[in-house]
Amino acid sequence: MNIAVFSTKSYDQEYFEKYNADYDYNFSFYETALNPDTAKLSADCNVVCVFVNDIVNEETIKILSANGIELIALRCAGYNNVDLEAAEKEGIKVVRVPAYSPEAVAEHALALILTLNRKTHKAYNRVREGNFSLKNLIGFNLSNKTIGIIGTGKIGATFGKLLKGFGSKLIAYDIAENEELVAAGVEFLPLEEVFQKSDIISLHCPLNKHTKHIINKASIAKMKDGVMIINTSRGALIKTEDAIAGLKDRKIGYLGIDVYEQEENLFFEDHSEHIIQDDMILRLLSFPNVLITSHQAYFTKEAMDQITTITLNNIKSFETGSELENEVK
Repeated sequence: MNIAVFSTKSYDQEYFEKYNADYDYNFSFYETALNPDTAKLSADCNVVCVFVNDIVNEETIKILSANGIELIALRCAGYNNVDLEAAEKEGIKVVRVPAYSPEAVAEHALALILTLNRKTHKAYNRVREGNFSLKNLIGFNLSNKTIGIIGTGKIGATFGKLLKGFGSKLIAYDIAENEELVAAGVEFLPLEEVFQKSDIISLHCPLNKHTKHIINKASIAKMKDGVMIINTSRGALIKTEDAIAGLKDRKIGYLGIDVYEQEENLFFEDHSEHIIQDDMILRLLSFPNVLITSHQAYFTKEAMDQITTITLNNIKSFETGSELENEVK
């Protein structure tokens, strides 16, 4: 099998080469993202392996099909960047990694909460400069605070279990209740009530037509004054301009995001020597109560092991004609 891997970083290549001894595939690693202009690089390959910000639209898929690509292997859980109808029309299968170390993402969401709350990032910088003042570093106890979880799949459920250890009151919303969380004392409520009652809201749902901009002007207006919003799922769950307005009005007291609506133009690259043209991310960075990380929630050794092996097993199943357990339809 000849596999073109797009949006490759050094760590992606390291992990694929580490595990390839058991598969003996031929990899072509490309730092560039997959899009209609780069799809030609897939010539002479059977499979393309893509990541969250690759553009796998109808135009891209037609080029892939003309090049003989039979499988699109996502090394991530989300697939909103893939035109599934176009892939089906061209007879190209799509597989993904539906779950990889939910603890990695859940723990990062918790890290954002604790950092924003206790301002450890600011304290670290102060002390390094010889400033040992506690002024403006006050936080709050998570104990007895109401945490709203939107989306209770594997990551959301794991996040709930972590917060239980802090003595927080947990409420949740999903289209189907998670029985394990119900048994653990999590109260499932209508979405509007989760907005109204939560001190902290953490997003763990997929991005689709129902969830896009689930955090918007109307939903923010229903929230408590000073609410904390955490997003480690998909950037477009939050309408950025409405979040900025909520921060300016002090309705949103804290915002922690590991994902961003326009992240494909920024994340995973070093822009430190360039002038960033995205005015909204620059505005977000200007707020002292906003914490942004660049899509690193998944980035642990355990998660990389699982992402790599599941992706390789997905390709192996396709190669051998076995059932595609992780096919996206």
